[in-house]
Amino acid sequence: MRVSVEADGGSRGNPGPAGYGAVVFSQDGEVLAERAAGIGLTTNNVAEYSGLIAGLQAALEVGATEVDVRMDSKLVIEQVSGRWQVKHPGLRPLAREATELLSRFSSFTATWIPRERNKYADRLANEAMDAVARGHVWKPGADTGPADAADRWLEAQQPAKLVGWQDMGSKPTTTHLLRHGQTPLSIEKRFSGIGDPALTDVGQAQAAAAAETFRESSAVAVVSSPLRRAQQTAAAVAAVLGVEVETEPGFQETDFGDWEGYTFGEVREKWPAEMDAWLSSTAVAPPHGESFDATAVRVRQARDRLLASYGGSTVVVVSHVTPIKTMLRMALDAPAASIYRMHLDLACRSTVQWFADGPAVVRSMNETHYLAAVASGE
Repeated sequence: MRVSVEADGGSRGNPGPAGYGAVVFSQDGEVLAERAAGIGLTTNNVAEYSGLIAGLQAALEVGATEVDVRMDSKLVIEQVSGRWQVKHPGLRPLAREATELLSRFSSFTATWIPRERNKYADRLANEAMDAVARGHVWKPGADTGPADAADRWLEAQQPAKLVGWQDMGSKPTTTHLLRHGQTPLSIEKRFSGIGDPALTDVGQAQAAAAAETFRESSAVAVVSSPLRRAQQTAAAVAAVLGVEVETEPGFQETDFGDWEGYTFGEVREKWPAEMDAWLSSTAVAPPHGESFDATAVRVRQARDRLLASYGGSTVVVVSHVTPIKTMLRMALDAPAASIYRMHLDLACRSTVQWFADGPAVVRSMNETHYLAAVASGE
């Protein structure tokens, strides 16, 4: 089946509050899928790539085997076509992800179109940004556009919602964010991104102890990163809950590229300039790796998919340091650099409630009391 994907993204400030939109059309013009989401503070180009990635994922989900991509971003079109180099380090992981998705189709075209011919995707992107500005999560068909002056005036007259002191207007989606247990790399404090070490015996014990805390839980699902250490931890929780583990690639750890398996000190000695740049900006990626900004894009997309699937329910998400920190800072509406100021222990648990009609609430962070009887180890 051949489809067309139109995608767009925008940033109100460049960098600033950003969002993306994408739509999948059949050959006869029928809308097969829509995707849109706010992605925090970032640039136009990151938002545009995010829209393309979301559109390609949606095309694969509807069973497309061939795709025609149309965007008004000359940069994205030329880069994914291979005619322009991807020079900005923050865009390289996104370009690689888009290229990998395109490779799953038997054929594709990528065509630049004027902005006036990309109005559908542009509208979705703006709806998503407007929804986030109003404390909402974008949903297909929802009235998430900007309020007119009268609506804004009426909204301003309503009493403020005191988060944590009174109930919000909707049932929240509760996510228990569980970090995986110990691995050989974590013992030696080595960069462990998309490498796939298994849990140690201590890690298995940590996973079992964490799983027991969910025995009386109302959780209806366990959603895990595809990496083995997370899958093993998730399996322990799923066994207690009596459910199957669902895999979400968006919750995978950051790809640390050439630094995988090295200690911080070893990286500092071998790549001093690159490490200084990486520590100074979440937009900078390790050599041949992924930036924290790029990680945040896919984590937000995964979070949005989870909320769409399990709205109002409780879900255990088993993941890694960076994705969990990213979800916490998104819930707190904190800047990207706040992830440098968080610490998460192995097999720790943090809980966030996401309200469709109000801000998210962090209920707990870095809980580890259930690990007291487990041999310690980093």
